[in-house]
Amino acid sequence: MMSIKQKLTGKPSIDRPWMQYYPQEMIENLTVPNSTLYEYLMYNCPGDDVVAIHYYGRDITWKQIKEETDKVARALKAVGFGENDEIPMFLRSVPEFIFLLLGAEKIGASLLCRDNTIEENVAAVKKAGAKIIFAHDFLSQEDFNKFRACGVREAILLSPLRSADKSTLPDYSWDFLNSQYTDYPAYGPCTMTWDDFLALGENYTGEVEAPKDIHRPLFRAYTSGSTGPSKQVVHSAFSMVGAVQQMNFYGSSDQFRPTWMVTLLPPSLVAVVVSMVLLPLASNKLLILCPFVAAEDVDLEMMRYRPNCWPLIPMFIELVMRNGRVPDDYDMSHLISAGAGCEAYNNNQLERAQKFLNDHNCKTRFTAGYGCSEAGSNMSLPMSAHPIGNGNVGIPMPLTTISIFQPNTEEECTYNQLGEICQSGPGTMLGYDNKKATDNAIKLHSDGKKWLHTGDIAKIDKDGHIFITGRIKNMIVLSGGKKVFPEEVEAVLEKSPYFAEVCVLGISRTFGAKDGTEEIAAVIVPADELTSKYDDETLDKLIRTEVKTLSGRLTAYKRPVNIIISKNPLPRTATRKVKRKEVKELVKI
Repeated sequence: MMSIKQKLTGKPSIDRPWMQYYPQEMIENLTVPNSTLYEYLMYNCPGDDVVAIHYYGRDITWKQIKEETDKVARALKAVGFGENDEIPMFLRSVPEFIFLLLGAEKIGASLLCRDNTIEENVAAVKKAGAKIIFAHDFLSQEDFNKFRACGVREAILLSPLRSADKSTLPDYSWDFLNSQYTDYPAYGPCTMTWDDFLALGENYTGEVEAPKDIHRPLFRAYTSGSTGPSKQVVHSAFSMVGAVQQMNFYGSSDQFRPTWMVTLLPPSLVAVVVSMVLLPLASNKLLILCPFVAAEDVDLEMMRYRPNCWPLIPMFIELVMRNGRVPDDYDMSHLISAGAGCEAYNNNQLERAQKFLNDHNCKTRFTAGYGCSEAGSNMSLPMSAHPIGNGNVGIPMPLTTISIFQPNTEEECTYNQLGEICQSGPGTMLGYDNKKATDNAIKLHSDGKKWLHTGDIAKIDKDGHIFITGRIKNMIVLSGGKKVFPEEVEAVLEKSPYFAEVCVLGISRTFGAKDGTEEIAAVIVPADELTSKYDDETLDKLIRTEVKTLSGRLTAYKRPVNIIISKNPLPRTATRKVKRKEVKELVKI
């Protein structure tokens, strides 16, 4: 490890103290290659006959990836797609998604991915001006008609089992897969099978590959929408490679080739594509794709595949712990990396997850990271040797500079001073599909760097560790100017075994203050065993007493003034972030 003994200036962007943790060789040699995504993957390819992907009983070699990518690129041209076109895709994390992404790059197009309501999906396709969409063959005729109404003339439909050995699917996967189909799937002359699509490419004789441009839009996805309307994030080959290149040593082993499992998370998320699919492919890991599983059955999938790496979100590890189906003597030592990814995870949750791993013979440190779609997914890497908790999300990636600024300014904070997280690095998006929104997020500072303003509040200590507090949008401003981040209060209330879910919000003050200040409200979803055991009056009293008891650990002004009890689960995004805006609407506050 490199040791840096330098006089700190007080500005993390200049000092970059986190570099002391990276090997000298990495510091000297790590750069982002000027290559396309396809070139980057092929450069890191361990051999044509090596298995790159395992998908429900079938192995897909690197040679097959090359061949299928070429077929898809020719077929895309045959059906009319070309340079700078947007290709709408509504597939799950199946092998064909990878072929489509690389095929789109070859012809100079971009892949448009969204997995929201049908109305939002249709709006995205309409804005793209696309006439053809890609979807699974469980697309309903009703939904297809909505796409037709916005100008789509054809749907290319893929069977989820085209690349699979059907006999290897467990019953719970069949149950989930069957649940995706309606009585009236899309059909008729305006639909085409994936194989018919590929057949069209066989007869295509025109030019296929567009001029190389690693800064051209390649991948379009949407933010989660947890704090407001979701925005389209646009990435290029350079930004995607830029993110992967800084992580491709993660989860590696000199003794064996690790396996890497991706379950139900869809490729409509930047984190899924960059950090969960491209990363293992670029770092010689066997990528196991098993997207057709209900969230509540991910524990069964873990025990079936026994992966070495499994990108987790808090929901997954919580389900594994709560389902009670993992035997006490089950050996989880197969996991060589584990963590909550870039999602919020408080001290209590971290401790509980770590104990569960240790009790099952897994000595890996359960970690948390930090990132966002706009930065190409990850911005930090966990430092497992440093104490986890209290919002610690590790250190910036080696080619990424993270610093703290006074919100919406160029005034850089010094160490241990709270402010807005800003990032400058090769993983930064090209922008949103809206110039005004892009200009608000990516700003050229007087230091000559482009900085991504994240809207998150944090501090950096003198060793370069990042400590997250919360989001500016979520911050509650109380009378007298005091500020509270909901995450601080939630971390305390979530310790209660009586609460299944907790969401803390700022609401208009009871007495109608005109200064725009708020009061703290706690929305509590009781644990199932409580709702079945107590009547409403007793339940209400029990929960209010519990909130009051736990709130005693908080500074007086941070204690909830309003307590709202909801027996309905909190609305969440695909990655299980609470949709705070919708919570307010649901509880009518």
